[in-house]
Amino acid sequence: MNARHLGIGMTSQRTRSRLIGRLLQGGVTNKRLLDVMETTPRHIFVDEALASRAYEDTALPIGHGQTISQPYIVARMTEVLLENGPLDHVLEIGTGSGYQTAILSQLVPRVYTVERIEPLLSQARKRFQELRFSNIRTKYTDGIWGWKEHGPYKGIIVTAAPAEIPQPLLEQLAIGGRMVIPVGRENQALAVIERTAKGYESRELEQVKFVPLVEGTA
Repeated sequence: MNARHLGIGMTSQRTRSRLIGRLLQGGVTNKRLLDVMETTPRHIFVDEALASRAYEDTALPIGHGQTISQPYIVARMTEVLLENGPLDHVLEIGTGSGYQTAILSQLVPRVYTVERIEPLLSQARKRFQELRFSNIRTKYTDGIWGWKEHGPYKGIIVTAAPAEIPQPLLEQLAIGGRMVIPVGRENQALAVIERTAKGYESRELEQVKFVPLVEGTA
């Protein structure tokens, strides 16, 4: 990891450690996940002007009407996705800045991620190359359709909120797998969808606020 990744001042190791302390206080307990979040340089996933705020527990704008998710939400969704044990590969809907993808790539052997806004995906790809994450596969497409070719998936994580869960994503979820997804427009809830041999089971975790999952590409 080079000097830019290590950071100084408000992007230093001490600042990152304070963030991890807040995540622990918030109930995140997965030690490996917390270690990954402490060492991953979140400040390179935001505009340089916002780098000093990268380790605050808050969402930040990344352009194109999108945000990089609050670290607590990234940790919460990742922990829930992995709580039944290791996953071989996962699908992420909404690459965005690439930060959530980068966290997953250090915990899962293969990550497939799709993004509908081409400039964001281009930036994210450059960050993955810079950090030498070689187990991430990206696709420029409408996230509502998922990435059927590499399914079914035991884990699907969605980083934007649909009014209703898209049917193609439900179909790409493997039996025994789970999807973590924010659902709703004005009032959103973080939901866990589990597929069984008999169908789908759903439970809500907590209220959240995500950008909407919309159709088409940009």
